[in-house]
Amino acid sequence: MAALPGALESSAPVSRLHESASYDPADFPVPTGREEEWRFTPLRRLRGLHAGGALAGGAWHEEVTAAPEVKLDRAERGDPRVGAVYVPSDRVSARAFASFTEATVLTVPAEAVTSAPTVVTGYGGGTEGASAGHLVVDVGPMARATLILDHRGSATRADNVELSVADGAKLAVVSLQDWADDTVHLSHHHTRLGRDAAISHTVVTLGGDVVRIVPSVSYAGRGGDAELNGLYFADAGQHMEHRLFVDHTVPDCRSRVLYKGALQGERAHSVWIGDVLIGADATGTDTYEYNRNLVLTDGARADSVPNLEILTGEVAGAGHASATGRLEDTHLFYLMARGIPYAEARRLVIRGFFGELLDRIRVPELRDRVAAAVEAELG
Repeated sequence: MAALPGALESSAPVSRLHESASYDPADFPVPTGREEEWRFTPLRRLRGLHAGGALAGGAWHEEVTAAPEVKLDRAERGDPRVGAVYVPSDRVSARAFASFTEATVLTVPAEAVTSAPTVVTGYGGGTEGASAGHLVVDVGPMARATLILDHRGSATRADNVELSVADGAKLAVVSLQDWADDTVHLSHHHTRLGRDAAISHTVVTLGGDVVRIVPSVSYAGRGGDAELNGLYFADAGQHMEHRLFVDHTVPDCRSRVLYKGALQGERAHSVWIGDVLIGADATGTDTYEYNRNLVLTDGARADSVPNLEILTGEVAGAGHASATGRLEDTHLFYLMARGIPYAEARRLVIRGFFGELLDRIRVPELRDRVAAAVEAELG
């Protein structure tokens, strides 16, 4: 596989499910849908993002509101900061890397504590043509920062996000996919954690026709701590896919995954794949992943596949769980027996289902916005 000069060879995943890594799209065959990593994705609805032709011509506008402590810069593809911690692991990601015109680079200096979130807002101007993007976030040692990625409008888009969190640093990320219903969006978010570094990564997917988000984490030192959260609500005809990969190669690191989704309407479809690899040298690993899906109507489908690959017996803990079901009749009965109408009782139960995840969004304005969007879905 091709690699850029100076790229970190160790960042390439080694699991049999994530064995391909290259910056060159030609190293990835055009998916047919029979591949494990593509078998749930509706390829015919991707508008060619996975096939040939340039990712160009799409109307896209980006606004960055950086915290005072954060340096904003732009970089071309040859810049050593671009591709330093992430090697694309599928064809769409590689095509996005090969097609972006200018990367956004955000740098948090060592020991800085940002006084406000940094917000990157992307506006799609239509589904004609396609756009590609690249974002690099470099958090220096012992620094603290919050990043919000806000996606709006209509688009056909593929992009990559690189998150480098140095020793002792902490980064909180919320990625909100609040797209119009005609959007197709495929995105990779890769985090590299230094020694005793921590990431809180939350994905909220509420809009779009086909949305596929792929968060991944690798560790560069002991004591790394990754918390990966997700909330999604799929309506009729929507396809929402979240594929996670946590690559434990370093001893004494921790990961926690919690994703919850609700589905309603004919052909509403959610896919959650949780892959965790614990390498032979990753002794003392502590990991757990959990996915829950609430199917609110007939005709909706939730696919949930947790995977653990463990190559050492010396772990602190490793487990996974997945559950898909309908609203509990006992919960509804309890509320209705106290005079609460059915519609309001249903709303309260679903609020409670998402409540834990909403509480993990530490930016009040954003938390309120997501809560209001969920309320609108229930209406």
